[in-house]
Amino acid sequence: MVVAAGRRVILVEDDDSMRQAVERLLNAHHFDCTAYASAEELLAQGPGEGAACVVSDLMLPAMSGLDMLGKMRAQGGWPPLVLVTAHERPGLREEAMRQGAAAYLAKPFQGAALVAAVESAIESSRPH
Repeated sequence: MVVAAGRRVILVEDDDSMRQAVERLLNAHHFDCTAYASAEELLAQGPGEGAACVVSDLMLPAMSGLDMLGKMRAQGGWPPLVLVTAHERPGLREEAMRQGAAAYLAKPFQGAALVAAVESAIESSRPH
């Protein structure tokens, strides 16, 4: 499959089946997806060189998606982050957006909604 430049997406999801499903979805939409099982694994690699977007679960084993977002912002050089969660609670969407998430989706979400959120995050981060 041919992937257009600027379509590399990093996925952080600890649930194996969800990680595989989202990775397949993104690859089917011509993204080049690299997946990690934890925030620590990704952060150890340093800023996602060449990545256009990061998609992360909120509830990760040792470090939450919001904590990871804070570390990414402190390091600088990271692409926009789309946060997804099955643990919806009042004010969480607003907190995620306030901390700099490009988008926030509650599980279960439609595949098209995730693809649209990733496309929007990538587009909004491109220089105009």
